[in-house]
Amino acid sequence: MAAGALEWRPLGAAGFDVSVMSLGSWRTFERLPAETGVAIMQAAAGEGITFFDDARYDDETGTAPMRTGYSEVVFGQLFRRAGLHRDEAVVSNKLWWEFWPEQSAAAELDASLQRMGFDYMDVIYANAPPEGMTVAALVDATAGLVTSGKARAWALVNWPAGLAVEAVQAAAGLGVAPPCAIQLPYSLVRRDWVEDPAMAEALERSGAGLIASFCLAGGVLTGKYRSGQPAGRAAGTLDDPRVATALAAADELAALAARLGTAPATLALAFPFTHPALASVLFGATSAGQVSENCAAASLFPRLSAEDLAELRRIGAG
Repeated sequence: MAAGALEWRPLGAAGFDVSVMSLGSWRTFERLPAETGVAIMQAAAGEGITFFDDARYDDETGTAPMRTGYSEVVFGQLFRRAGLHRDEAVVSNKLWWEFWPEQSAAAELDASLQRMGFDYMDVIYANAPPEGMTVAALVDATAGLVTSGKARAWALVNWPAGLAVEAVQAAAGLGVAPPCAIQLPYSLVRRDWVEDPAMAEALERSGAGLIASFCLAGGVLTGKYRSGQPAGRAAGTLDDPRVATALAAADELAALAARLGTAPATLALAFPFTHPALASVLFGATSAGQVSENCAAASLFPRLSAEDLAELRRIGAG
């Protein structure tokens, strides 16, 4: 399979690089025919994606053979069927602490690895600590997975800014490597979390790479809902005031994309590249064609003029 030309960037203190575009699997592959999932994985590898993100979550289809974690089973099956090589890919997963303290961090990761059919995880993200767990205890347990060889690096996912600073401080106090990455929603219409001064401090002090997620606002920024189209996961939320901002931005984004000769989704995914700490832009796809369109964001961004970027940043800024 020919490799694409995506840039690789270092992932904080992990000691390895990742592709600037990464493929997620949230609420996706178990809803698609297996052949489509394989085609998406192969398209991602063909574009040069080396970073693949997975997660355990409860079945929403009503057809899975298990209540939770079938997403991991499907991911592992598709990964192997697509002919991807484990030692050439960076794969991440999450610790949700859903069954803590009965289930330790090591036990939660072991269960995920078993479902995925993998021996180790490259990056294990930790969700914020549950009630009763201190930040220091979480950092110690998660970093311990790296020491044990079950993971190559650890990271944070969706942490409040102040708590993320505490995690970085805790790592320093424990004498362990800081989180290598922080995964956060970052889009034209959701900037506050990433651009919070405290989060900037956490990113700078740790040297962590920003993994930008939810960059298309649940698909709204692609423009597919501009005509009130009912299909799609966000269709039932179009009357939500929070979605109205994305709908308004989608109109302006489509106009700018037309002027620049690109797709709205590609342009929206170029926006996270404006952040200096960006390591990778995470996206999901339901077709191989979407993978190519989304990956085009990496080559589009360097071609945008200062005026183009100023106009892009203005969209959704209010």
